[in-house]
Amino acid sequence: MLRASLQKSAGQSACPRLVVSELTKSFKGHVAITDISLSVNEHEFVAVLGPSGAGKTTLFRCIAGLLKPDRGALHLDGADITRQIGRNRRRIAFVFQQFNLVSRLTALENVLAGRLGHISMWRGCLRRFERSDRLLALESLDRVGLLASAMQRADTLSGGQQQRVAIARALAQQPRLIVADEPVASLDPNSAGSVMALLQQIARSEGVAIICSLHQPHFAQSYADRIFGLSRGRVVLDVSTAAFDQTAYEQLYQTYNG
Repeated sequence: MLRASLQKSAGQSACPRLVVSELTKSFKGHVAITDISLSVNEHEFVAVLGPSGAGKTTLFRCIAGLLKPDRGALHLDGADITRQIGRNRRRIAFVFQQFNLVSRLTALENVLAGRLGHISMWRGCLRRFERSDRLLALESLDRVGLLASAMQRADTLSGGQQQRVAIARALAQQPRLIVADEPVASLDPNSAGSVMALLQQIARSEGVAIICSLHQPHFAQSYADRIFGLSRGRVVLDVSTAAFDQTAYEQLYQTYNG
């Protein structure tokens, strides 16, 4: 049900899933990102690399509708979403570095939070989910390999398992785009590789476009289709994964150090 629904919606759009055009955002006179332009297609997994302070989190929060850009435009499936703060949560799912789970709730209850944008407010407040929502949440947990842990409290799961629950919650939204901001920064190498492989599989099989910020170039090279490099709030690199060689690496990180 989950995969069929996402693939059906993915096939409705011939244009890039996400288009970012000349996006700029400042905080109290400090420019965080300047004239950022990029695009992400359906079925595509795009990694964004760059040193700390390069502007990755600001960019991602603008894309997710958590921040309003000062200038520029955002289009999702051809529709302008630039000024729609908070109104894109059904179509754009955000995966955080620190999981953002409710520790006392079960994995299933956390995943059901992904359905809140699809139900009435009173049902959400009372947590009165329809049977179809619960089935979708269980299917999402199954998709990330955690169906057996559905009734387990989130705070009893490992870090890698908690991030998988967060990804299942994102899938339960049935989004058009997943924005993952350093999703493996808090994980050990084995768990991190497992989460990256899962995101890659989701992009391939579900048709969801994924844009993911990373501090580990080797993960980007192993799992992404394309790599964008940010430095000092600007795009300095836009290459296929195969083209991200030592020269490209030095171009990205020496731009920052130089």
